[in-house]
Amino acid sequence: MDISDLRVFEAVSRHGSMNRAAQELHTVQSNVTARIRTLEEELGVSLFQRHARGVSTTPAGQRILPFVGRITKLLADARNAAQDDGSPSGALLLGSLETTTALRLSPLLSHFAMTYPEVRLVVTTGTTRRLLDEVLECKLEGAFVAGPVSHPELEHEVVFQEELVLVTSRSVRSMDDLVEIIDLRTIVFQIGCSYRQRLESLLAEMGIVTAKPLEFGSLDAIISCVSAGVGIALLPKGIVASAWQEGRVAVHELPPERSLVDTLFVRRSDAYTSSAMTAFLDMVRSKSVPLSSKP
Repeated sequence: MDISDLRVFEAVSRHGSMNRAAQELHTVQSNVTARIRTLEEELGVSLFQRHARGVSTTPAGQRILPFVGRITKLLADARNAAQDDGSPSGALLLGSLETTTALRLSPLLSHFAMTYPEVRLVVTTGTTRRLLDEVLECKLEGAFVAGPVSHPELEHEVVFQEELVLVTSRSVRSMDDLVEIIDLRTIVFQIGCSYRQRLESLLAEMGIVTAKPLEFGSLDAIISCVSAGVGIALLPKGIVASAWQEGRVAVHELPPERSLVDTLFVRRSDAYTSSAMTAFLDMVRSKSVPLSSKP
């Protein structure tokens, strides 16, 4: 099985189109079609269903797709290991919750970039669910996510601990007032955000029925909507400290079993640990809470 054929397969699956995959791979569509046909003949199964809008990956194709990322990552690890002389360099692809990036990582990332200028550090933000998927699919080398996490292919470390608080407009004097609000809305990140799940669970236990949540992609938008009385949110206390001090929002503290959440750094347990990753983790650990490394 040729790795280049697998890369063609992954591109076609991702785009749902032979033509768009050919454009990405800087080749012609006939070459992509021939490579896919060769791979299908070798495996003895159909990988795509052809239709007027392009192609859809078959169940057999879906089953082998995760292996493509792992094989590609394994080859990249082998190349990196051969070239890694112990001096941090090259690309380091990481993910993080937006709240963690804003509250914890900004000064750390700046310090790391100044200390190791040969490392091309790329950090993308997303929900816990999305970040875990991208680490498992080898699209990210590691990510900061909200705990708990349990997966046989991942190892994780507790690096920070956050105190979550309920954030409302100033007109809400206590959490008891929430029961009286008609069509109460939650202001949240996309599905897959662990803070969103915790907020929904908290309100359900209080017997509060909420209207359809409003989804936003940035912290500033969430805090602005809460301040305007559009809805409520559950966020790390440090994130809303400034808005709270300025009198733009009200903060309601929760009991420890509801408020304390670990931020974990996760990575694949079978991944090669480069000098760049080692240097990054050493810097993170120097700023973190006492660690408990878990499989």
